[in-house]
Amino acid sequence: MILAQGEDKRDNKLVTIDTGLAVIGGGLAGVCCAISCARGGAKVVLIQDRPVLGGNASSEVRLWALGATSHMGNNNRWAREGGVIDEILVENLFRNREGNALILDTILLEKVWQEENITLLLNTAVFDTIKSSPSVISDVKGFCSQNSTEYLVTTTFFCDASGDGIVGFQSGAAFRMGAESAGEFDEPFAPSKEYGELLGHSMYFMTKDLGHPVKFVAPDYALKDISKIPRYHKFNVEEHGCWLWWIEYGGRLDTVHDTEKIKWELWKVVYGVWDYIKNSGKFPEAEHMTLEWVSQIPGKRESRRFEGYYILRQSDIVNQCQFYDTVSYGGWAIDLHPADGVFSEKPGCNQWHSKGVYEIPYRCMISENIDNLFLAGRIISASHVAFGSTRVMLTCAHGGQAVGTAAALCLKNNWMPVDLMSKKKIELLQQSIIRAGQFIPHKAFDVQNTVLSECQINVSSELNLSDIPFDGPWIPLEYSTAQLIPLEERRFPKITVLVKSETSTTLTVTLRGSSKPTNFTPDRILDHREFSIGKGETEISLEFDKNIDRPGYQFLCFHKNEHVKLKGSRKRITGIVSVFNKQNIPVSNYGRQDPEPNLGFESFEFWVPIRRPEGHNIAMKISPGLDCFGKTNLSNGVHRPFVRPNAWVSELEEEHPQVKLKWNQERKFNFIIIHFDTDWDHPMETTLLGHPENVVPFVVRAYSIIDDNQRIIYNASDNYQTINRIKFERPISTSSLTFQFHRPSKDVPVAVFAIYPFTIEAL
Repeated sequence: MILAQGEDKRDNKLVTIDTGLAVIGGGLAGVCCAISCARGGAKVVLIQDRPVLGGNASSEVRLWALGATSHMGNNNRWAREGGVIDEILVENLFRNREGNALILDTILLEKVWQEENITLLLNTAVFDTIKSSPSVISDVKGFCSQNSTEYLVTTTFFCDASGDGIVGFQSGAAFRMGAESAGEFDEPFAPSKEYGELLGHSMYFMTKDLGHPVKFVAPDYALKDISKIPRYHKFNVEEHGCWLWWIEYGGRLDTVHDTEKIKWELWKVVYGVWDYIKNSGKFPEAEHMTLEWVSQIPGKRESRRFEGYYILRQSDIVNQCQFYDTVSYGGWAIDLHPADGVFSEKPGCNQWHSKGVYEIPYRCMISENIDNLFLAGRIISASHVAFGSTRVMLTCAHGGQAVGTAAALCLKNNWMPVDLMSKKKIELLQQSIIRAGQFIPHKAFDVQNTVLSECQINVSSELNLSDIPFDGPWIPLEYSTAQLIPLEERRFPKITVLVKSETSTTLTVTLRGSSKPTNFTPDRILDHREFSIGKGETEISLEFDKNIDRPGYQFLCFHKNEHVKLKGSRKRITGIVSVFNKQNIPVSNYGRQDPEPNLGFESFEFWVPIRRPEGHNIAMKISPGLDCFGKTNLSNGVHRPFVRPNAWVSELEEEHPQVKLKWNQERKFNFIIIHFDTDWDHPMETTLLGHPENVVPFVVRAYSIIDDNQRIIYNASDNYQTINRIKFERPISTSSLTFQFHRPSKDVPVAVFAIYPFTIEAL
């Protein structure tokens, strides 16, 4: 027993921590920042004011994490974010294809727990920021209510990934809140005050069918008059969770300091909506359903945005501007919401897409007036309009990784964040980011700095794609359908397809390309053909009198015809995909985008994939065959399809293809990195929306590594991850490395983007 005499004042327990980087905020941006910095060799403290990690993706809010792929609803092919966030997404798919947010919680905690360089402080809210000079932060103070402990964290650098920017705010970092005028950054999409200048918070509920009658008595504070919600007729028993993202409120309030007030209003709405569904008599199918979960905190969209050395704006996104200091990218639509949210007469969102992914410069991720403050997540330096796209979680996570890598470089080299803005240093950062598995548009990993540049690469086979076998289902031309075909600068090949028609009809076929070779928006019509076909099956040969003037993907488009079907193929090949001029309404894709001329966006069509197990390739014979899957792709430094497939792919029928790397003399290795294909086109939504498989069909599951004495030095039998990092306890001395891969399945050939052996000196 402890007996204590009364005292005038007692202090809480105080724990002091000295570290290299303090990351404030444990959402996906903060998590990826902390892991990236820790893997770069630095000591990191991750401070999270909630009991779990993940922020809006966690089980506390349960919003699916999305980014450039946009539910596969836009024209951004192979655009899923890479690096640490890809690791997390692929792991979540493997363990949690059903989309249970609780499982994602465990994966995020495990990823942080596995990093010895990270000290994690959960349930700890930063309440004070201490400065050593007007432009330098020295410490932050946090308090954990669960153990009545205060933490004083002293560090060299700080990353504010807290969403509301608590450290940036307290330190005096310049920030903005609300929308800029249309004239400030020449942004025609800037909202009027009538529409509203802030996005609100959202709150979700989830339901469950118990198989027997369940009653519901609404709390007194529940909304009584459902007609106060103009779109109340959209509520139904099928949609729950983040399908109801439009239960939004707070855009007319202070989205920082009025959050508790906003939460109560959202609770009123949620319980009022469920009362309406259960007790109005309009939904008899809800009789056996119960309210399984309601969020205790709202998911925030917008509050403060901090000023960096550059402010991203609408034209940067629409025009896909390139920056010398690009470290990340985005691809979600510019997505603004009416400030009145669920009570607005207007649609729940106003989304306009770019024709492809856009770049985000490093200058948006460091404070302009606080020297040692990095910015990550939704608070980066962007206008309100540009923020409408950069705010989504996977874009935030990708930027967080870049920040973590930058902080590690600064700590290692005794640099300040602003130093990385120089051309030479930013190139070092970009190379470090790509090496860690991230993708930066228009950038490639420089293999000249690796032993790969000095070796001879031999492969057992290379795919020459002359045949996508006619072994799949018939694909109805319910929508206009296209096969994406990667071509170098040459004449378009002769292609033969098989069609089946219910009657005599005319089939229209067009050859299209993109105005930018890095895009997948078919806005260039290159050629056009009309074919008269009769009833039954008909073989059609397609020849276009057209030379392809630059490398890139071309669209072979078969136009909508309700009488016609195309023969499909069961073969799935890295860098080859079919797309459809199809709607995806949740991301404002109605088949075509036609904005008003004064909004600053372009008109174009959407051609998007269909999720597996559908979305088959169109069966075809190609003459001459496509020879873009060769061994040179293993050393081109690009680790996903982009302009080209960028993968070495073996012949379709080869069971155990091999890659052999050979040097003129013996080398020592202790680290090997292999990049596989986990389908960069699949968005891998983290929760609610399930997936057709837990392992992507393109990925190599099993392989062996063999040295020059024919000894197996490594075996993998159950791989499902994109990047395999193989570390040997003792260096391997050999003059060659042979990689023997097992074909993923009879319908999928082996594909590898890169193999990088590293010498001890390189590490």
